[in-house]
Amino acid sequence: MTTRLKQTGLKWAMIGLIFTLLWSSASTATKVGLKVAQPLTIALMRFAMASICMLVYAHGFRRYALPKGRQWKMITIYGVFNITVYLGLYVLAMKDVTAGIGALAIATSPIFIGLLSILVLKQMPPAKVIVALLLGLFGVIVAAYPLLLGTGVSAKGLILMLLGMLSYSIASIYFNKMDWQGLKILTINGWQTLIGGILLLPFLILTYKSEENHFTVDFWVSSGWLALFVSIAAIQCWLWLLRSAPVKAGMWLYLCPIFGFIIAAILLHDPLSLYTLAGVVMVLTALLLVRRKKSEERLIKSQQALNE
Repeated sequence: MTTRLKQTGLKWAMIGLIFTLLWSSASTATKVGLKVAQPLTIALMRFAMASICMLVYAHGFRRYALPKGRQWKMITIYGVFNITVYLGLYVLAMKDVTAGIGALAIATSPIFIGLLSILVLKQMPPAKVIVALLLGLFGVIVAAYPLLLGTGVSAKGLILMLLGMLSYSIASIYFNKMDWQGLKILTINGWQTLIGGILLLPFLILTYKSEENHFTVDFWVSSGWLALFVSIAAIQCWLWLLRSAPVKAGMWLYLCPIFGFIIAAILLHDPLSLYTLAGVVMVLTALLLVRRKKSEERLIKSQQALNE
């Protein structure tokens, strides 16, 4: 029993770390693509590539069941909040903020998730979880301090980013609240990405300017990375974490800005400093606070339910 509990905890930590590394790369990958193409062009290509790969694998190779009845409505609602609104606003906002600030905005989501969990799921987090949420947010702000001082970030970009993160948090709570009746995570992810992307298509058509879109190596590297490693791999990990524990899953988002700063520093030459190190320490402390022990019964039950 003890060995199984340790394996469950290790799996949770490994999936959380993989999610963090991949998700934190999204802002830098987006900035690379924005050098040669419009925001919605990158977004639609990303969604098309990701959804086709997931649906072909899910239904063509694994023979997973198609959604049916009310499940289509659930997937559509989830796709609107998680793809159409969140990622649509995110990619638009990235034109007016740096990669570091884009990664920083991710840290607002655990606060929204925690508050929405109280209101919607009626799950009051323990005091130490609330302390961890605040400590993690403060750590991210400390890490971002030098970047905030000298960057030309517009109010429009920040507002769009925060609205997007609110939508992302609503989508996370909605996913956890609904009974998906055994529908596979890959199936949910594939269809919500396709439907959410299709709903963005009219906005692309209305704003498309051919002279601003150049399908160079940078475009395909950016779109391909966002599709395969963010929309597929990272979101698969995120949905698994959400099914395990919605509030605690949000804590992994605190590490995303830290890794986001590092990736942006290496590829885009964004600055790093002692503030970054101090922020990392605070974030790791917050993660340790939130990782309280679960009962053996709940862990085993979760392990069985999450086994795909």
